Amino acid sequence: DHALASGKNINILVMDTEVYSNTGGQASKATPRAATAKFAAQGKATAKKNLGLIAMGYQNVYVASIAMGASDAQTVKAITEAEAHDGPSLVIAYAHCIEHGIDMAKGLDQQKLAVNSGMWPLYRFDPARANQGQPALQLDSKAPSIPVRDYIYNENRYRVLVAQYEDRAEELLASLEADVRRQRETLERMATADA
Repeated sequence: DHALASGKNINILVMDTEVYSNTGGQASKATPRAATAKFAAQGKATAKKNLGLIAMGYQNVYVASIAMGASDAQTVKAITEAEAHDGPSLVIAYAHCIEHGIDMAKGLDQQKLAVNSGMWPLYRFDPARANQGQPALQLDSKAPSIPVRDYIYNENRYRVLVAQYEDRAEELLASLEADVRRQRETLERMATADA
């Protein structure tokens, strides 16, 4: 945050595993609601912190959300634009992780499911576009085409909650689906707003 606020011409790449991977998979502010992790054995009750929206608040930071398994072309475009931006840039990359409880050989497939469910939107926020009278945000992913459950229940970090606390899992899933809807509505509004 301090680096982005500095206004310096720096490029930051965040590999988002949605947990503290270096401490053995502890829940973090980046852990989505309903996911289990260390210190969230009954599923995280709160929504995931939206790092991209926080960074966009500075108005001079280039921000992108990417998932190579969903779109390698969008990934390359975002990284190229971030590097070219005269000022701070932040690229947030979906990073599948062994802590998700997936077959790591299918990680890129899981990234695509995350995008298709709306859990991981693809976008590019370029302050230079606002200076040209266009919306700064370009939403690169389409509206969700699969239910959230079709993505999350491929991962053990969500399945284990259903096995142990079925009622809580359903309650948290409903809240997670609402999180995804709100996020999509916010991004769509930003992508169509007058600069």
